[in-house]
Amino acid sequence: MTSFSQQIETEIKIRARQQRSTTDRNDARPAIPLTLAAMSLGYGVVQLDVTIVNTALASISASLGGGVAELQWVVNAYTIAFAAFILTAGALGDRLGARRVFMAGFVIFTAASLACALAPNAASLIAARGMQGFGASILVPNSLALLNHAFPDDRARGRAVAVWAAGASLALTAGPFVGGALITLIGWRAIFLVNLPVGLVGLWLTSTHVAETTRHPKHELDLPGQLAAILALGSLAGALIEGGVRGFDDAFVVVGFVVAAATGVLFVRREARAQQPMLPLSLFAQPMFAASTLVGLLVNIAYYGLIFVLSLYFQEVNGLSPFATGLAFVPMLAAVLPVNLLAPRLAERIGAPPTIATGAVLSACACLALLRIAPATSYLAMCLQLVAMSAGLGLLVPPLTSTLLGSVAKQRSGVAAGVLNATRQTGSVLGVALFGALVGRSGAFMAGMHAALAIAAIVLVAASLVIWRSGSRAPSR
Repeated sequence: MTSFSQQIETEIKIRARQQRSTTDRNDARPAIPLTLAAMSLGYGVVQLDVTIVNTALASISASLGGGVAELQWVVNAYTIAFAAFILTAGALGDRLGARRVFMAGFVIFTAASLACALAPNAASLIAARGMQGFGASILVPNSLALLNHAFPDDRARGRAVAVWAAGASLALTAGPFVGGALITLIGWRAIFLVNLPVGLVGLWLTSTHVAETTRHPKHELDLPGQLAAILALGSLAGALIEGGVRGFDDAFVVVGFVVAAATGVLFVRREARAQQPMLPLSLFAQPMFAASTLVGLLVNIAYYGLIFVLSLYFQEVNGLSPFATGLAFVPMLAAVLPVNLLAPRLAERIGAPPTIATGAVLSACACLALLRIAPATSYLAMCLQLVAMSAGLGLLVPPLTSTLLGSVAKQRSGVAAGVLNATRQTGSVLGVALFGALVGRSGAFMAGMHAALAIAAIVLVAASLVIWRSGSRAPSR
């Protein structure tokens, strides 16, 4: 009897464990897509502020004053903070838990958006944009770390990253249209207020449905490296922006380049010697990691620099309203969304490096086809080229991101995601500063635009060669 009762008790315990396991799995099923939704909102709101602000540039200039240089600072204050702090934000997520840090990023971004909407002058707006960029720097790497944690399988992670990127593409697409409509109906300040409900929904989803990652409290923060990164990137962007206004032989501009070079060298030396560096240089010993980060830098120089220039072309050269400018961007950016979803399937068939290279070449060909653009060029004559340029970007971003994450150990995913996005945002800073300087010279807008298109094509071809060469040398698995 005792043996029989023990068997019954054992069987009851086994069935209870099985039932709890089944319940846990059922409870986890909705959490996975909601985790993906929360991460997509985090990346989406960051990307929304790229295109929605570009649409408002002329309205901001008319309201607060300033020329091309001030508008470059409105854009670049965001991207400089984004690029400079993103490495520390990734490491902070690894140390404290990506979920906790991600939620803090949502709070900062949302509060800074409100500050942008209330800005009384250009200086206040630029400062608030910098704080927005700080919040964005926290959101992006930690969203990728949380995705990496939720989708450990390579194939599932690749498709999740594609959805994550598609959410950002949807925000990019909606940005010009929504921004143009809000500016027309309410005013440019409304483009920042739209971030508030998105931030609140993102916070709720994350707090209720996202699992925390493993904490690594021994990870230290590299504050000297952080300071050197801010000085190097800020000085370089400032020298490029002011060079377009003052001339590149101006003493202030020359000093800016010298400071950027000196602090850049100090940053590399610091990272090489630090016990726990902000940017682990050892990661670049992995060929695909090094290639992916370089491609991210080059692609963003071309693409986001051209977005800035095209915004000014539509509004200041062709005289389009903010709403009409938003409509002009919609077909271009809408192409990114379906291609984002196609990209991982194509990468599964032909490999990630060929897919990335194909996307870069497609965008480069579109830039070359736009070289004949003039003030009187009709929108229909350039629409196909703009769509092709964006489709190329949509094709390369998901496999680029997934390839980089797959090239490092999972416990370093936060830092790896930070490196990729830091280099991409650095590319955005350089693209806006360089291309803005080219078109900002008095009476030279179209010549500067043609030069920007030619440089973008060269940079994109270089990106395709880098990833193709690295892919051909990578060992087969």
